[in-house]
Amino acid sequence: MASPLRVLIHGGGIGGLTLATALARRGHTVEVAEIREELDALGVGIIQPSNALHVMRELGVLDDCLAAGFAWEVLTIADPAGNTLARIPQPRMDGLPAANGIPRPALAGVLGDAAVAAGAKVRLGVTVTGLDDDGTGVTVALSDGSGDRWDLVVGFDGIGSPLRTRLYGDRYAPAYTGFANWRVTVPRHPDVRGVVMATAGREAKALLTPITDELMYLGAVFAEAEDHRPDPGRAHEQLAERLAVFSGPVAEALRAVTDPAAVVYSRISQVTVEEPWHVGRVVLAGDAAHASTPHLAQGAAMAVEDALVLAESLDAAGSVPEALEAWEARRRPRALWVQAMSRAVLRQEMGAPTTPEEDALLEIGVPGAAHVLVKPY
Repeated sequence: MASPLRVLIHGGGIGGLTLATALARRGHTVEVAEIREELDALGVGIIQPSNALHVMRELGVLDDCLAAGFAWEVLTIADPAGNTLARIPQPRMDGLPAANGIPRPALAGVLGDAAVAAGAKVRLGVTVTGLDDDGTGVTVALSDGSGDRWDLVVGFDGIGSPLRTRLYGDRYAPAYTGFANWRVTVPRHPDVRGVVMATAGREAKALLTPITDELMYLGAVFAEAEDHRPDPGRAHEQLAERLAVFSGPVAEALRAVTDPAAVVYSRISQVTVEEPWHVGRVVLAGDAAHASTPHLAQGAAMAVEDALVLAESLDAAGSVPEALEAWEARRRPRALWVQAMSRAVLRQEMGAPTTPEEDALLEIGVPGAAHVLVKPY
């Protein structure tokens, strides 16, 4: 782009802060509008696979992420008692670690500090209340009564994206998969030096993921009715009941959970915006456009890839519309492939029926998918 742009990013999560940093470092005027009162992320930990770490290196925050997290190289498959059945080395991208586990609040802090240091302005407690796109710019009204004009508005506002509703109505509401994720942070078992997948066939599967030297998180996915919610007073006991078949490190992790409020329960839903991801000068990215299940650990990785590629596309194009077309042409095939593959793995692991298209994807397998995803984006 010949001259600096004015860009408003709606959403101060992982993707939004990555984009804010990438654009501000390129000399653009960037503002992030975040409805929460602080950037401290909800949830437990997150996996940064090697392709996500590549983006962090491009932003200049790789060392901060590794210092705040726990890098690892090998996926371990274990039986219900914790005995190792297989150790699978994970692929690397461009000499980086295979993956890094990191607490979500720590990652939010790293990215928030980077965005502000780069010159982006982060406004908390505000959201978009009005958009007027006249083809040459977008006039935006915010919930605090302020307003301004922008060359581009980017919706990194999550699976429940208010901007998506403004652009497309209710056509792309999140679709529940029939499964839910249970997660809780616990002290790290000394033997957990990478993700440990303990499996009891299709009856149950538990993941232990290190996120610091001291901490890991326990995660498990189960089929749940859409209206199900854990009992607030005994969520930890309900999780233990679902994982009663396990002993070893999984059982030890469960014994450390005494507070039901520590258990994070989330329904696994998907979003696929089938129309173009941009309408005029307003564009959706990350989960707002293509939310997937967590089974490839690629949701946040796709968001940060979206962000970096969008910044690169704006660099290379002669106009905002041209940049958005080029960006989506690069991102849509990869993001939707991840979504389809991740959904297929979920259904396979849970014994749910799969389609012929999903069967074809599953022939590649998760190791094959990992090798695809450490190729350049």
